[in-house]
Amino acid sequence: MKVFINPGHAPNGKPDPGAVNAKTGLRESDVAAAVGNAAAQYLISAGVAATVLQHDDLATVCDTANASGADMFISIHCNAAESPAALGTETYCYPGSMAGSALANAVQRQIVDSLHTVDRGVKLAIPGQNGLYVLNNTSMPAILVELAFISNDRDEQLLANYQDAFARAIARGVTDYQLMQ
Repeated sequence: MKVFINPGHAPNGKPDPGAVNAKTGLRESDVAAAVGNAAAQYLISAGVAATVLQHDDLATVCDTANASGADMFISIHCNAAESPAALGTETYCYPGSMAGSALANAVQRQIVDSLHTVDRGVKLAIPGQNGLYVLNNTSMPAILVELAFISNDRDEQLLANYQDAFARAIARGVTDYQLMQ
């Protein structure tokens, strides 16, 4: 089994750090990189091949993933909203992908159970409506994980202080999925 991990947004936040917490300055790109790299290390320790690519060009990310021979694709992000009350974890998959849905559910369950985030559920990324580029342009089962809301005080504390726990939960979700196959 080979996993391709894409921490969202540009490396070192340049030119796009993604969402940024207005009070603390915590940047989505930094959280995604830390979680993605740690998840890859946990997977490698468990005997699962893992590749990590954080890049600001989504076409490059998808082309590299498609050429990698990966069995699954995981993009890692932090959510944000105008309302500071919005919180929780949600995971997106491509409509009609049974494998993508199973992977999304396994990762979602591990994060919610481990970090006690609000379960916002598994959602479909519908092309032309709310389609997420990386889910629409990869050739393997693919998910996009919104770990928690960087704009919410409680969730921001989890994102700042429990990056390793998020990484372990993602790795466990992958191994749970692997056992289902």
